[in-house]
Amino acid sequence: MKKSLLLSRRSIRRYLPDAVPDELIERLLTAATYAPSAHNRQPWRFVVMTGAETKQRLALAMGQQLRADLQDDQTPDHIIAQDVARSYQRITKAPLLILLCLTMADMDSYPDPMRQQHEWLMAVQSTAMAGQNLLLAAHEAGLGACWMCAPLFCPAVVRQTLALPEDWQPQALITLGYPAETKTKTRHPLSNHVFYR
Repeated sequence: MKKSLLLSRRSIRRYLPDAVPDELIERLLTAATYAPSAHNRQPWRFVVMTGAETKQRLALAMGQQLRADLQDDQTPDHIIAQDVARSYQRITKAPLLILLCLTMADMDSYPDPMRQQHEWLMAVQSTAMAGQNLLLAAHEAGLGACWMCAPLFCPAVVRQTLALPEDWQPQALITLGYPAETKTKTRHPLSNHVFYR
């Protein structure tokens, strides 16, 4: 029996060098925008990167911040070098990068911090659902993809490097391409995660 799209998706980090066609990129982005969103405000924003120079510039800037953070943590130099090199390779070797951002521009605004925090969290959830749609659409199209949370640790660096609008908040960097590896996936038993009441 054929596995469902949901159950067969894997996080793929190694890709063939083949470019992803523009029409396919547009299909992925369109699928992403059909995710549900709070108040239907669609707070997601996307930055598409295919050029080697842009990917390298982003990887170097993010790597510099990663190195500084790890040095502050007093991480051994050889571990820092490994982590920075791994991050650089993941970003520069992917044929396609899509930076997933959110904006609060169209979300509701509240005078009290608690409701405003909830509104921001709804924008985060909405944007994450758009990202999941994108991952599933990529898998359906025969692409591999991987969600990198690294932009959360250096949003100002990412925003400045890519000259993004000030209100675009980087949430994730999705690497994409035709897979050069296969992966298996394990999951904890459902009973470990569910209460029935």
